[in-house]
Amino acid sequence: MLEYSEPVVKLIDEFKRLPGIGQKSAQRLAFHVLRMTEADVQRFIAALEEVKRKIIFCSICNNLTDVDPCRFCSSTGRDRSVICIVEEPYNLVAVEKTRGYRGLYHVLHGSLSPIRGMGPDDLRLNNLLPRLRPENNDGVEVREVILATNPNTEGEATASYISRLLKPLGVRTTRIAMGMPVGSDLEYVDEVTMDKAMTNRHEI
Repeated sequence: MLEYSEPVVKLIDEFKRLPGIGQKSAQRLAFHVLRMTEADVQRFIAALEEVKRKIIFCSICNNLTDVDPCRFCSSTGRDRSVICIVEEPYNLVAVEKTRGYRGLYHVLHGSLSPIRGMGPDDLRLNNLLPRLRPENNDGVEVREVILATNPNTEGEATASYISRLLKPLGVRTTRIAMGMPVGSDLEYVDEVTMDKAMTNRHEI
């Protein structure tokens, strides 16, 4: 890094702090910024400042929003008897893309991970149980909670923990199906995915 001037090194270091960005990607981003016009840089800065100033957590589902409650929680067209729990706001977007789900959401903003120091108290779960009461859900009783956490060790641990929380309440708790992704090849599927696919097989 000694070949770069100090301001460039600082910019590269800041980009490296972003998730999934390594040294080479950080360098590419830094030099892209250097090639940007002054107007483009100012627009970029303004967008960063605006998102930090205006975006908040929805007080009901924890989704990122600029209005409270968010557009999902305030919508009269959503099925309030079903709540889908996801780890991150971008997981919610993935579910919405299917256009098949019309219920509500609950965003955890993380998953259980002792390695990363993420415990139950670090997840946004405090406002989940109150939502299951009809008086806090526009008079509608929640009949199903869908656990749509990621199909990895941390996601499985999170789903298991939440299911244990919900079991005494008698609410139907389901887990999203996991297995072979559509369009994939058996040759390249790992043993865990294959095991899930066999377990979740259905009659045709």
